[in-house]
Amino acid sequence: MSLEDFFQCFQISCQGATSITTFAVFLCDKIEPALRRAVYEGTAKDIAEDMRGRFPDFQGNRANLEVCILRYLAEQENFEYFKWYLRSPKQFCESYIETRVRNYCLDGSRMLWMFLDSCLDHLYRNILSAVSSSTRAVKDRKDRKDKVSLWLDEFCRQLTEVLSLPRSDLKGIEHQEVTDIEFLSSAMAEALDDLRERLMKELASSDFSSFSRQPHTILAEHFSGCWAQCPFCGAVCTNTMQNHDGDHQVVFHRPQALMGAMWPGTDQLVIDICSSLVTTKLKFTLDNTKLIPYKRYREAGHPYSTWNILPDPSMQAYWKWFVSHFRTQLEALYNGKFQGKGEIPEAWGSFTKQEVLSDLDKYSPCPQKRRNKRCSKIPTAFYDFLHKIKLR
Repeated sequence: MSLEDFFQCFQISCQGATSITTFAVFLCDKIEPALRRAVYEGTAKDIAEDMRGRFPDFQGNRANLEVCILRYLAEQENFEYFKWYLRSPKQFCESYIETRVRNYCLDGSRMLWMFLDSCLDHLYRNILSAVSSSTRAVKDRKDRKDKVSLWLDEFCRQLTEVLSLPRSDLKGIEHQEVTDIEFLSSAMAEALDDLRERLMKELASSDFSSFSRQPHTILAEHFSGCWAQCPFCGAVCTNTMQNHDGDHQVVFHRPQALMGAMWPGTDQLVIDICSSLVTTKLKFTLDNTKLIPYKRYREAGHPYSTWNILPDPSMQAYWKWFVSHFRTQLEALYNGKFQGKGEIPEAWGSFTKQEVLSDLDKYSPCPQKRRNKRCSKIPTAFYDFLHKIKLR
């Protein structure tokens, strides 16, 4: 027990009839930090749950989220965003989720305050209920004189699933002589009301800096899994388990030019996809020295040996559009050329953005008409993120 707690307990024992009110105030002082923590923790979970039900981006697995992110990238047509996504897909995904959460809760609509107030009200009612239940359970007990101790036992038990209030923290007041348990209930209701008003004023100016666990972190955890990238094209493993057994694999591989791959001995960027190259006798360069046939890519060692690249010639229209649309930027980024074996087929340039977006919708229920209007506010926030991490 702290010196301050000891002094307050001593005050309670010396105050006679007014000790019940002081007892209630002391107990609420103990409840306050636990209640504050519970409000922030509960609000973070509530926001994450609400957004999973409200936003198409989060209404499914990571494959669905990836389609929504690809749609967003195409809509923005910003090569810097694409570059970030291709190089650091996990970081991009987490920042995308965080931006969506911040736009939803901190865009001037007082949404965060409404979540906090709702959570506080829910917890406040639970504590009031615990006060009433504890009073009913103890007030008629004639077999025990230590009614305060019994009341505290029951009170803490009732709150076990509501907030963290260790019974051991209340040892200093359990021997107080409180004969009128019903008056204690009334005093607690009044003290709790004051506590609620105090916290409401505090929460009115809160932002996410007060949260020990952020709502966007909870959302991101829902989409966790393996983030290994194909060593050829950078596509992310689709396994939903981190450190999973077996090989990495993806449904669709991408043109290797996205990661700067060039044909051996040339500056010609590779527009082919890994899953078609593994059926050929063509070779790739390992460590700028050794040539290895794509058919025997596993012989290149880690990380190639951890991937199962199944033969499949199909390529998403999305990446054909991307390579054609951002040809100049890709050539500048990797100091390569789309010439010779890397010549971009004329047909790739015929894809419109709307066509590739429609094609994306085949793979996930994230059509444009269901997109939240707040998505339009993401670009500015993403631009800030780009500067923070200083992409090269």
